[in-house]
Amino acid sequence: MGMSRGDRLFSFFNHLVMIILAIAMIYPFWYLIMASLSDPKLTALGGLYLWPRGFSWDAYITVLRDQSFWSGFRVSILVTIAGTAIGTFLTATTAYAISKRRLQGRMVVSFYILFTMLFSGGLVPSYLLIKELGMLNTLWALIIPGTLSAFNIFVMRSFFVGLPEEVEEAAKIDGANDLMVFFRVVLPLSKAVLATIGLFMAVMYWNDFFSTILYINDKDKWQLQAVLRNLIDQAVQSSGAGPNGDQIHVSAFTVRAASILLATLPILLVYPFLQKHFVKGAMIGSIKG
Repeated sequence: MGMSRGDRLFSFFNHLVMIILAIAMIYPFWYLIMASLSDPKLTALGGLYLWPRGFSWDAYITVLRDQSFWSGFRVSILVTIAGTAIGTFLTATTAYAISKRRLQGRMVVSFYILFTMLFSGGLVPSYLLIKELGMLNTLWALIIPGTLSAFNIFVMRSFFVGLPEEVEEAAKIDGANDLMVFFRVVLPLSKAVLATIGLFMAVMYWNDFFSTILYINDKDKWQLQAVLRNLIDQAVQSSGAGPNGDQIHVSAFTVRAASILLATLPILLVYPFLQKHFVKGAMIGSIKG
């Protein structure tokens, strides 16, 4: 059947809107790439960037040759991996427990978890708690506070509620206990939601800036975001020797653009491998919730 005039008109405007949205989302990245590769003096002119204004690698050289960048990169990698692994495991165990009706006090526990989404202890009590636990100026202060999120728990709980109870009952008939059911049956069936929550937590840990400023005094333990902020502050029309002995000139704007791209690159490289599970897990959690 041929499309009617109204269908063709709708299809045209639908494609037009999608193209405009795609350009609106892609251009900021393109802008940063072009700005980071431009001559610092020419970037002061402002305006839109469709191509570099005078090609220059100086901004990337300035960022990559700084030892604090690599120190912050290592800390962020360690914190992100450890925090995501621990947080995903704790989220899964908590969500699985409160998804079972046979758990006594399930509604009370769920209420306390939900309560934390509406009210928190505040900044000062959080700092005092980390201090009393002896985690100030340690990487644990960057990992432990973010391991559990009420939102993530309820998303995963919604997924577990939708799993067929017959699968778990069959495993128990074969002699499996609750731990064996959880690790050998439930988790293998939950790859989609685990990837979704894992990606949520990885992005949160990778972009975390405030925890470093609040809890860490030693600059060797700073995360990448805090290091880049400090590096940008020091890059106002600075200059120095490049790797071949030639002079390089940068501005805060070009260094900022290069820093944002370098900080975003790891997440952009990981996301394509988790996209399929991420979309599936997010849809399942929303539909069955």
